[in-house]
Amino acid sequence: MLDLLVYAKEIITLDSERQSASVMGVFAGKIVGFDEDVTQLPAAQELDFGDAVITPGFIDSHCHATWWGLGLNAIQLDTARGLTKLYDMIAEAAAQLPDSGEVWIHGTGFNQKHHGGSFPDIGVLDKITGQRRLYLRHTSGHAAITNTATLQRLGALDPGFVDPVGGWIVRDGDGNPTGLVEESAQGLLQAMLLPYPTSEITAALESATARFAARGITSFVEAGVGGGWIGHSPIEVAAYLRAANTARLKARAIVMPAIDSLEQLRGADQDFCGEGSGLGVGLGIGFGFGTETVRLGHVKAFMDGSLLGETAAVTAEYCQHHTKHQGSGGSTHPQTAGVRAGYLLDTPENYREAVRAVYRGGWPVALHAIGDAAIDLALELIAQCQTDYGKQAAPNRIEHFGIARPDQVALAAQLGIAVTPQAGFIGPLGDQFMAKLGPERQSWIYRGQSIVDAGAILAGSSDLPVADNNILRAMQSAVDRRTESGAKLAPAEALSPLDALRSYTCWAARANGVADQRGTLRRGCNADFVVLSGSPLTAENIAELRVLATYLGGECSFSAE
Repeated sequence: MLDLLVYAKEIITLDSERQSASVMGVFAGKIVGFDEDVTQLPAAQELDFGDAVITPGFIDSHCHATWWGLGLNAIQLDTARGLTKLYDMIAEAAAQLPDSGEVWIHGTGFNQKHHGGSFPDIGVLDKITGQRRLYLRHTSGHAAITNTATLQRLGALDPGFVDPVGGWIVRDGDGNPTGLVEESAQGLLQAMLLPYPTSEITAALESATARFAARGITSFVEAGVGGGWIGHSPIEVAAYLRAANTARLKARAIVMPAIDSLEQLRGADQDFCGEGSGLGVGLGIGFGFGTETVRLGHVKAFMDGSLLGETAAVTAEYCQHHTKHQGSGGSTHPQTAGVRAGYLLDTPENYREAVRAVYRGGWPVALHAIGDAAIDLALELIAQCQTDYGKQAAPNRIEHFGIARPDQVALAAQLGIAVTPQAGFIGPLGDQFMAKLGPERQSWIYRGQSIVDAGAILAGSSDLPVADNNILRAMQSAVDRRTESGAKLAPAEALSPLDALRSYTCWAARANGVADQRGTLRRGCNADFVVLSGSPLTAENIAELRVLATYLGGECSFSAE
């Protein structure tokens, strides 16, 4: 007897051997067949979704579930319009807390576009917050805003303070902190908060993934845990296991260890591709280790910053950029050879050594590279590793691939690399991107069709909470490329509705090394599917479709009813 028979107007399988069906059978969490293969079999439960359309469950190939889940109770700065309103929101939160140096005020989602391009004045923030600690996260995740009391506690006001490699306590022309903290310098703030208790991370994951299920998401990639400024605890994976084991994880998690979280391992001389040592996790645990619910993914490394914050390493300076700020000791932002704006977060030599050590350990890599200068280095490192050590069990990845020249698209395809641009950025952030790069480079921004045409793997992702994880909205953005103002960002990069769906399903599964189990609806695959109010292949506006239900292994993880 089957566990479940599912009926719908159309089941879009994305399987080349059977592209559509109207009946699907499920047993023990797996798909066992379609239509005539299953209609005569008895089932413990039958579900008839009538005129609805079923597709494979959505896969978000790059997001930050813990960060977002923890921020659900913070001040939602993205709702403020104008700094006066933002100050009022912070003051309201401060009024409910004692004026103590042990108390934190948290906010998330700040974007200068809502404030005429301005950032909060640290003097005003100081008057509002007093001795309380302040941590306001920029929507990009690559910057934060704090107050003098917090800077004093982390030592940034001391005469001998030196900024960490790859980050800055930004200062004005007189050397005074502005309150803006860039890139790896955020780790100084995080160090005052870390580690988050496993129970707190577990609760954040439950809150986040329940909302994921409501978006039709059945699998997601947590893009960096355990170390660096992106991690929340050195035992962060334990929170995922705890959430899974207590049925509090509502989507399958692929967890990327941050490169900073790995340790030097040594084996026999012939191990690690004959070099005897490399970076990894104790006992030699590596990529793919885990269960169908929680497993280890690629190793994540940050190579540059963000386009919004103008810290992405590009080969020609931004069209609209702030005055160059100074770091501690009066030093200016580093300028990598050939880079006139943005910066790499470490030296090419250090990246080369670390990435090769990770690769020798058997890990495919996921290199965060937004600017074209950073993409150059990422392509070089992946090419060298693949030549010297061979390919890995899953494609190597370049995360974001945000400002990619035509030659870089071609090389990524030649190397078999998977890239994860965020189509969901185009609406809320596209106008800012266009202004920062100008007309000459707009066709390079968060590409779509050219990646498909070249033969590279295009994996859809949200980068939540930088943008929301409404996959249907992101698919529509991939199709129409329309910004908030109504402009079209690189319209030649528009995808077909079918390819937009593939990018969040079967292509995403390939990029994550799980195409044998996820991303398509075919016999033997996980019964992970989403029930939609209409077909994303024919809808006039994909974003207007509704998620009616989401199923994970044949079990309902969300129902609109």
